[in-house]
Amino acid sequence: MSAPQLGFSFDISRCSGCMACVVACFDEHDMPGDGSTFRHVSKIETGAYPSASIRYVSLACMHCGDAPCIAVCPRKALSKNPDNGIVVVDKDLCIGCHTCATACPFGAPQFPEGNLMQKCDLCLTRVTNNLEPACVRTCPTKALGFGPIDKLTAEMAKAASVKFLLSFNPNLSKING
Repeated sequence: MSAPQLGFSFDISRCSGCMACVVACFDEHDMPGDGSTFRHVSKIETGAYPSASIRYVSLACMHCGDAPCIAVCPRKALSKNPDNGIVVVDKDLCIGCHTCATACPFGAPQFPEGNLMQKCDLCLTRVTNNLEPACVRTCPTKALGFGPIDKLTAEMAKAASVKFLLSFNPNLSKING
C-alpha cells in the first residue's frame, strides 16, 4: 500500500483576499524582505457595474501526482517524498537552470535574487509533526484545506453535489441542517 499523496484544497467562494496565507508562508519560511513567498493570491475581476465581482485565488505548489518539474530537472534535484508525495528540492543538486519553472503550470519554483530554486514544501517540518501547513492554519475563512488528495477530492465532490442539489431545491437545506 502506497503512502497518501498530500496536498492543498482551495474554495474560491470562501477566499476574501486577506493575504493571511501569504504572510503565514512568508513568516514560516523566514523569506527575505524582497516580497518573495511560496504562496500567491491573485485577484480576478469580472463583469461591469452594477454586476461586477471580485474573486481571489490562492496558489502554491500543487505537489502534482506526476510533477512536470521533476521530469525536466537535468540534475534530478526534485523528487517526491515517498512518505507523503510532497515535491521537495535538494539544494545541493540544483544548479538554478530554471527548467523546472518553465515546466510548472503554477509558477511554484522561485529563484530569489537569481539563486537556486526554492518552493513550497507544504511546510514539511510542520506536516511531519502532525501540524497543518502555516497557510492553512492561518486562513480565517477556511478557504484552504490540507490532507490526503483522495480525501480532499471526495469532500469537494460532496460539497459540489450538495450545492448543485440545493440550486434545484432550496428546501433540501432544512434536511441537511
